[in-house]
Amino acid sequence: MEKLVFFVDDDKMILNLLEYTLKNRRDYDVRTFLSGEDCLKHLEMKPDLIVLDHIFKPNGSDNLSGMDTLHEIRRVDKFLPVVILTSMEDDKLADEFMANGAVKYIPKNDYFIDILMDAIDQQFS
Repeated sequence: MEKLVFFVDDDKMILNLLEYTLKNRRDYDVRTFLSGEDCLKHLEMKPDLIVLDHIFKPNGSDNLSGMDTLHEIRRVDKFLPVVILTSMEDDKLADEFMANGAVKYIPKNDYFIDILMDAIDQQFS
């Protein structure tokens, strides 16, 4: 049975890369969202995993941050795995996300795709 994975990032290039990488693997269905708000509107689809960015560029309104989005996800589903994917390599921030229910914190570095794919595979093994 296919696993539904949400990718949430305000960078369309990152979303395209993630979607392409995961769609080339069997047993995954992928949905992409440019904001936490868009992701939250679609939680009724019951994703099996969410990969969430930390910072979203403002689009003229009060965008939810990754942390705000994580809190809202936790209000709806306490057990849904959420992986944080961010350009911020910050141990204190990583600890804060993990304390608030994230299962993994992955900095966007040269190897993040491999690390993320391993993390996704681990969630479903």
